[in-house]
Amino acid sequence: MNAGAARFTVVLTRPAGQSAALAAALEREGIAAFDFPLIEIAPAEDLAPLRERLASLERFALVVFVSPNAIERALELATRLTPGFVWPRSVPIGVVGPGSVAALARHGIVAPAYEVIAPAGAQAPDEGVTFRAGATHGYADAPGAPGQAQAPSAVACANDESNGDADSGARFDSEALLAALSQRLGLSSLDAHSVLIVRGDGGREWLAERLREAGAHVQAVCAYRRVVPAVSDATWTRVRALLGGAPHAWLLTSSEAVRNLDAMARTALTDAEHEALLHAPLVAPHPRIAETARALGFDTITASGPGDARILGALRALSASSRAFLEQPAQAFSSTHSRMTDTNQEPSPASFPPAAPPPFPPLTPPVYEAPPRRRNGLVWLVVLLLAIATGVAAFAFNRKLDRLDARLAARQQALDAQTAELRAKTDQAVATAHQADAALSQLQGKLSDAQTAQQALQQQYQDLARNRDDWTLAEVEQMLSSASEQLQLTGNTQLALFALQSADTRLAASASPQALVVRRAIAADIDKLKAAPSTDLTGLAIKLDDAIGQIDALPLLGEAPAPHTASASAASAPVAASGAAPGESRVAHWWRVFSQAAGDELKNLVQVRRLDNADAMLNTPEQGEFIRENVKLRLLSARLGLLSRNEATLKSDLQAADAALARYFDGASKRTQTVRALVQDVAQGAATVEVPNLNSSLQAVHNYKSRG
Repeated sequence: MNAGAARFTVVLTRPAGQSAALAAALEREGIAAFDFPLIEIAPAEDLAPLRERLASLERFALVVFVSPNAIERALELATRLTPGFVWPRSVPIGVVGPGSVAALARHGIVAPAYEVIAPAGAQAPDEGVTFRAGATHGYADAPGAPGQAQAPSAVACANDESNGDADSGARFDSEALLAALSQRLGLSSLDAHSVLIVRGDGGREWLAERLREAGAHVQAVCAYRRVVPAVSDATWTRVRALLGGAPHAWLLTSSEAVRNLDAMARTALTDAEHEALLHAPLVAPHPRIAETARALGFDTITASGPGDARILGALRALSASSRAFLEQPAQAFSSTHSRMTDTNQEPSPASFPPAAPPPFPPLTPPVYEAPPRRRNGLVWLVVLLLAIATGVAAFAFNRKLDRLDARLAARQQALDAQTAELRAKTDQAVATAHQADAALSQLQGKLSDAQTAQQALQQQYQDLARNRDDWTLAEVEQMLSSASEQLQLTGNTQLALFALQSADTRLAASASPQALVVRRAIAADIDKLKAAPSTDLTGLAIKLDDAIGQIDALPLLGEAPAPHTASASAASAPVAASGAAPGESRVAHWWRVFSQAAGDELKNLVQVRRLDNADAMLNTPEQGEFIRENVKLRLLSARLGLLSRNEATLKSDLQAADAALARYFDGASKRTQTVRALVQDVAQGAATVEVPNLNSSLQAVHNYKSRG
């Protein structure tokens, strides 16, 4: 390389602090490294879900970490929560690539003490350049979470992002991890068991969906989040200088970094600078990153494969190509370019040539001045030496072209394999699309059936709504008829009032204007029932029962009153003697007692009473019993007339019973007076009872039905 030529520069886009080892390796190769982070790793906004899962790891049948960042963040949090935290040996760990295996090893989680499951080749070191302690790794080894940069490694090892040489075809992604899980554990063993996936914000759901299809209960928690970092003006100034023609290449280690670069460049760069960026050489460690870059318009892409060793090899090749471009004469460059065009008719497997020449400044070939002509022998010697040097240079250049052709052929084969894989995936996607179309057609048929059923239900609802007023009216008529019958039979105004209020409530829900007429009639009957006097039929019936119970004890007019017995008899002479007054002789005392008793007896021999009804004296004691029974029958009949609301029968029986009491029983007796008073009270109470009717409400209901 010419002394004045600019050094080849590699723009490293990993998060800050994760490119130190790769930058040191590039410097040892004579390649300048420029740190331009496109992703910044920040803590998750809510760590409570992760904290909760880490506190109960034993209940999970498998824990999957999608990247070293996920491992570092999760285990750091677990150590803060539980000092001296030790991973439970019964819980297997699934990781996607060698970077995650190294991150687990830094925390003492290594096989065989722990069951660490990773794709084939993730456990073995690479054959390549050896990094110093603190090496970082190429790209997030879980393509399922694009944009996740890996944490620095704490062990000295070959680049552990790859397995074998750059063309070995090893894959470190979700698909490869699923195959490793199926081989080591068997997906059927995860059925009905819990699986934890620790990842960053967002990412692919492919692995989680496959595990759910196997029957596992998948829980995904966020351990960190990725944000777009702020870029200083000085950094953009250097980027513009590189895009102005300096030899350089961009290392993009995640699809999210590609998208961030495109979005940031559209804002900070001019259209010409953005166009130059789209033609700048890119190195992508994974085909998915290359596909993302190609979709955004980048046209010079080299797919290096995962791992810093492969990335370093790709960057070394780009640097050598740039150096050869700068050193070779213009004619040699034209010849070389012509030969490469002839032997590489199709694009290489991982490199896509730009539509325009590289953005390097064209260099003019050096000018050689011929030495002064001294002697012919010296001239021929110089010519011979030049011929030999030209032959050696041509031979070396041809060997270099042969090696380049071999590499291009290998890349062509790799591109063919990728094309076949993409074609298979495309066919699978087409088949899935056909299945989705069939499912969509089936769903459209079900939707049509559901709409038809909905229309039928709506029609039935309208029919029911039309008949609802008729049903309400029939119920109201039934309630009013029952209340009217009960009112006429028992006179229970409270029951009738409750029935009218219930009917009014039912009609209130009807929107028919005719229902207002019926409600007015019901309101009038309600006011009539409330204004009607309340008759205590039960109290009147109790009075009649009292009167009936006292009939047997009433004295008849023909019965003589019971004679009064003497207070003392002649047989009680000793007692009478003992009751003599002081100073009275016993003979005088006996004489006084005897004369008093004799006078009392004489008085009771004759009684004078006035009888207005002479027939009462002609009744014998046997006839007196019939009189009493007759009066009781009259009172019982009056009681039935009272309860049945038969006013005529009630009045007739009460009058007959009162007449019999006045004619045949002793009117001077207190009991006779009491019974007659009870009978008169019942007669007066029954005379005030006037049972209202519900004719207004019933007539309004009938009119409503007849108009309907």
